[in-house]
Amino acid sequence: MIVHIENLYKAYPQPGSGTIPVLNGINCSLAAGATLAVTGQSGSGKSTLIALLAGLDSPDQGRLVVNGSDLVTMTEAQLTRFRAENIGIIFQQFHLLPHLSAEENISLPLDLLGRPCSHEKIDAILEQVGLSARRNHLPGQLSGGECQRVAIARALVVEPAVLLADEPTGNLDVTTGREIADLLFALVAKGRMTMLVVTHNQELAGRCTHQMRLEQGILR
Repeated sequence: MIVHIENLYKAYPQPGSGTIPVLNGINCSLAAGATLAVTGQSGSGKSTLIALLAGLDSPDQGRLVVNGSDLVTMTEAQLTRFRAENIGIIFQQFHLLPHLSAEENISLPLDLLGRPCSHEKIDAILEQVGLSARRNHLPGQLSGGECQRVAIARALVVEPAVLLADEPTGNLDVTTGREIADLLFALVAKGRMTMLVVTHNQELAGRCTHQMRLEQGILR
């Protein structure tokens, strides 16, 4: 299994005293190439689950194995390196660096890893996401759909084993959202990546090989 979540718990401190439980014993496994949509009400813990899988937060209890490594046992330095090499993340808000061009935003993960970034590789991924003609544009010069294409390319440039997408079409109109979903699923299938996508969009969720709903801290 590429992703194995076992008995995962997470709670946050509550002002005054006590804690607010968010995840109450999550269990889930995903094989290579599987795509899972996690739906649920706002505040149900979907983004918390993404943060834990990305190694951006730590669980209170449980195992979290990604591509053969247990994130719970890693140091911060190990997590940072592991995340950069194994996990791609796509956010609803894009999170592009405004002073970098599309090409520079895409190549940034490789730069941070100290990996050579060939023009051929960047050319190929720009073509895949349909942005060859926009490579030198800054995020402020791009539409929302184009920014999300850059964000997808940035997440995929290191060829991660696992892709995490948090409401990847949430800030887009219906037509653009469908175009982005088409692109995302095509690239995931081509790379045989494992993807977990958090979404309120039932149409997007229906395209995944698996669907689960997060309710009362449990995946059902």
